[in-house]
Amino acid sequence: MVVEVGYAQAWDLEARASWRPMSAEEARERDAAGLPYVVVYRMEGREAPLEVRLVSWQDHYVGLWVYDAQGRRTYDLDMRLLDDPARLLRRYSVGWFYTGPDMAEFAKECPKITVDLFPDGRGRRKEERRGELGGSYVTTPTLREDERWMDRPAFGEWPLLSAQFHGLTEPPAFEVAEVAGAAEPGDGDAPATCWRPPRPAQPGPINELFRPGVRVTDGYHPEMTVVEPRRVGTLRVPSGLLAVSGPDIDRGEGPHITVPVPPGEYVLEEAQVRHSYHCEWEGDRVTRTDTTAVRLLVSETPAASWEMARRPGDDLRLFIDHQISGFATDGATGCFADAGAWGPLLALYEKGLIQGDPDAAEDISDSMYMLRTRDQASGAELVAFATTGDGTYPVWVGRCAAGEVVGVVVLVEGMPTLLPQNGTAAEA
Repeated sequence: MVVEVGYAQAWDLEARASWRPMSAEEARERDAAGLPYVVVYRMEGREAPLEVRLVSWQDHYVGLWVYDAQGRRTYDLDMRLLDDPARLLRRYSVGWFYTGPDMAEFAKECPKITVDLFPDGRGRRKEERRGELGGSYVTTPTLREDERWMDRPAFGEWPLLSAQFHGLTEPPAFEVAEVAGAAEPGDGDAPATCWRPPRPAQPGPINELFRPGVRVTDGYHPEMTVVEPRRVGTLRVPSGLLAVSGPDIDRGEGPHITVPVPPGEYVLEEAQVRHSYHCEWEGDRVTRTDTTAVRLLVSETPAASWEMARRPGDDLRLFIDHQISGFATDGATGCFADAGAWGPLLALYEKGLIQGDPDAAEDISDSMYMLRTRDQASGAELVAFATTGDGTYPVWVGRCAAGEVVGVVVLVEGMPTLLPQNGTAAEA
């Protein structure tokens, strides 16, 4: 059996077509330079590709998408190049098991299996069943070393990784597709529907949450307007190392996130939005103000950029698309604190919250900020704030154009979406 191999700069997921086809030699040059390109495997008489391989060595990434005869993706594989240049970790995979030829791609009722693997041997397998045997089943995968890792083939020597799925029992003969004319020049201007290397979660319009007059929506309320940030006291960080963590953790564990800041006392703020809605209980429209984020303001200088703070040991080479890092909480609570006095501050927090000791902590009323503790020996403080649920919350660090930290923000719920602005508030 003959399989045609084609190269291109990108793959359009929506059109299921190559974008800017190129010759094998051009693809070889991009491979050597670490630039993104795709390899498409097709078979005569079949409209859908057999598989598409997506390569970006500069992102430590190789992806594989397998298609069935109906043109539906049936398997995604995310592989990562780590410290050993000779092999790839099968980092993450998703398999969809369509129950019939008419089932839509990624249909909600489609059973699927997700596998998460890490280089230290850890892993997680999640099976999502539908119908009468519905539900999710999470287990630890038991895999051989060669099932976790794959030898890295040289350019042009990759096998058809989906051969078994397509029922091919003999290795196919590969034939490189001819390219009519040279590929158009340019990178980075592919349509939005084209594949791009995976990226961790991005911050979104955080500055706008603190800019009065900006219109946003949370998906439930069609229109909300940002009001002046509310200032709720200050936090003393004499050690110069800010902790952002869930305070409901083992005291010896240490804070989940730390951010170096100049030693000092910093303003605590709440980003707030105002919206109106019809209240069935009151039989009338009411206006409400809600908090969307909490911020420790290090400087009045506007943030030129935002980055996600990472926990110790986080390796960006392992992050899948939109993955977050942050602090975890089982009690819908986070805190800003001086990391230099983390142990004493956490002990005071526990006394104040759990034991109700009025000398250990000060209650903060009518705010997402709930409780303040102070270590008398150092003057360091901890201030706890409420989130809207349990889970992991990213910590966003704002930096000015010179790269210095100007603010640290935690969204207490999801990031609202910006609406078209009536005036210039969003651009001020």
